[in-house]
Amino acid sequence: MPAAGVPADRVGPAETPAPADRAEPVEEPEPVPNLPVRPPVPPMLAKPVKAMPKQNGTLFYEPKWDGFRCIVFRDGDEVYLGSRKERPFTRYFPELIEAVKAELPERCVVDGEIVLPMGSQLDFDALQQRIHPAASRVKMLSERTPAQFVAFDLLALGDESLMEAPFSERRARLEGIFPEKGESIRLTPVTTSDEQAAEWFETFEGAGLDGIIVKPGDQPYIPDKRTMFKVKHERTADVVICGYREHKSGPVVGSLLLGLYGDDGRLHHVGVAASFPMARRAELVEEIRPYLAELSEHPWGHWAEQAAANVGQPAAGPSRGGQRVPGAVSRWNAKKDLSFIPLRPELVIEVAYDQMEGDRFRHTAQWRRWRPDRTPESCTYEQLERPVSYNLDDILAR
Repeated sequence: MPAAGVPADRVGPAETPAPADRAEPVEEPEPVPNLPVRPPVPPMLAKPVKAMPKQNGTLFYEPKWDGFRCIVFRDGDEVYLGSRKERPFTRYFPELIEAVKAELPERCVVDGEIVLPMGSQLDFDALQQRIHPAASRVKMLSERTPAQFVAFDLLALGDESLMEAPFSERRARLEGIFPEKGESIRLTPVTTSDEQAAEWFETFEGAGLDGIIVKPGDQPYIPDKRTMFKVKHERTADVVICGYREHKSGPVVGSLLLGLYGDDGRLHHVGVAASFPMARRAELVEEIRPYLAELSEHPWGHWAEQAAANVGQPAAGPSRGGQRVPGAVSRWNAKKDLSFIPLRPELVIEVAYDQMEGDRFRHTAQWRRWRPDRTPESCTYEQLERPVSYNLDDILAR
């Protein structure tokens, strides 16, 4: 039950404070390599498109990797791993530092993705676990679940910047620094065939990949601009609204917490829907107000107790006995409020999603419509489309 002074319809991190080892790490300044392209560099981005762009004579197609975007800067023994948010990943992946020194040229800047293979597939949940403030845990995880770096662009080599060179030239130069298959530094496959890309789109998802990236071969590298294209899967599912979190701006809907029923008959937290215009956020509050519930009567009524036990896991972690409930602490921001307002699980909506990560939506789902014709109990995992399994090694061997 809520602690004294906390409204009965809301619980949150105030009841389950984050321990000291969950605090934001204090980042020490890292050496900046003396290269023709120096960090921080925001990576070039891709704009989403609904359909695969047809080949026009200049396009390159690559698998879209599901990991952490990273630009590697190497100047001899100095290695810097830059993130998409321009904050270094260097301290979290010590095994990649050694791999870069062993497998990449003495002086280079390489754009790519940090991924974590588990068996024949990528495991994004395990990759998220690698972001931890405790040095001892970072070391332990680097040995137990080592990451790999998949390279897909070359920004500098030696004393030469390649930022102004067209991608076709950068790709050729990148292939030139990969004479043999690396152990931890891998080269992404590429094709100029839109038919081959369409086949990859359908099959590679089974190895945990995220779609297809399409790159114009005649374009330079433009940091922080969406000059590439990305094609991702879109599927729909009917889900139960189980609660909501307030928006940072005030008492309107920030995100809806979504649930599906499992074979065990319990309601599991499967993700959130969050992209609404501000006016719609206010409307939603009024539409769902009649369904406000006491936490003690909610299927996730043990949330506060389990949230305390789940500290150190991703924000949406498995709960007691295998039931998924919302998490209490964000892995990326220990100060972020993840408390929620429970609702009676009676409302059903249709959402769009791209892929599953285990038993949850990998990314934020998109609202499509109300489904008053569906009962909550009919919203089960059985409706979800599962891709056919595909071996990750077969992709990287291309």
